[in-house]
Amino acid sequence: MTLTRSLDPDLVFAARLADAAWAAIHVHFRQLGSVDDKSAAASRAGFDPVTEADRAAETAMRALVAAERPGDGVTGEEFDDTPSETGYRWYFDPIDGTRAFVAGLPVWTTLIALVDPDGVPVIGVIDQPVVGERYLGWPGGARLDTASGSEPIRVSSCDDLRLATIATTDPFIFTPPEQGAWNHLRSTARITRYGLDAYGYARVAAGTIDLVAESGLKSWDVAALIPVVRGAGGLATDWRGNPPKLGGQIVCCSSQAVLDQALLALKRAAD
Repeated sequence: MTLTRSLDPDLVFAARLADAAWAAIHVHFRQLGSVDDKSAAASRAGFDPVTEADRAAETAMRALVAAERPGDGVTGEEFDDTPSETGYRWYFDPIDGTRAFVAGLPVWTTLIALVDPDGVPVIGVIDQPVVGERYLGWPGGARLDTASGSEPIRVSSCDDLRLATIATTDPFIFTPPEQGAWNHLRSTARITRYGLDAYGYARVAAGTIDLVAESGLKSWDVAALIPVVRGAGGLATDWRGNPPKLGGQIVCCSSQAVLDQALLALKRAAD
């Protein structure tokens, strides 16, 4: 990992980006005028919603980068990439979990990441402003900011998949081999939860969920998750146990022991 600048100012800036996103989003939450479908005809996900809130939030964050980090690139879900002169790039998913947003459920999040010139995510933000929780991660640390203040967060001590709480957003968008691997994890784990999108990874970092495994992700879905989970002492890999790519299959968990047990199933369905 090549760090060519101090990350402290970027952590502060990342929190300001999250504030800007929420300022653009909050007027639309549970008050949507319309929902568009941006899915391709062959998409496994079927209806792929995008809203005026998604676009407004990403526009607000891009404007802030252009004004205060003009040399940094931007990759976001809703608009085209901008080039990077510094080698650093911001990744935005303004509303991760748009289906939850459309349904008025407070489990969507805003995802913000800074990726270094080596392509490694070094800052991650998972922001859930409705419940007032902002999870931040960086090399060597992670914290949760709430109205009550900031506190360090740490993954759980779980080291046995049979005792674990696990999650995935929607098992029905898995391929048949992936669904078979997930069913193995579900039948082994103690508790399984669905529909959390990136909020599930935040709770891995905070120690109440022990594993999340997902597939078919894009770069803006993944980049913010990795620093938060790793900063809290957790592990993030692909389904083969290799360093995660910015997209595709990912598994995040509390311990090497849980990861090793999960990979027995996941490797059979790995890309």
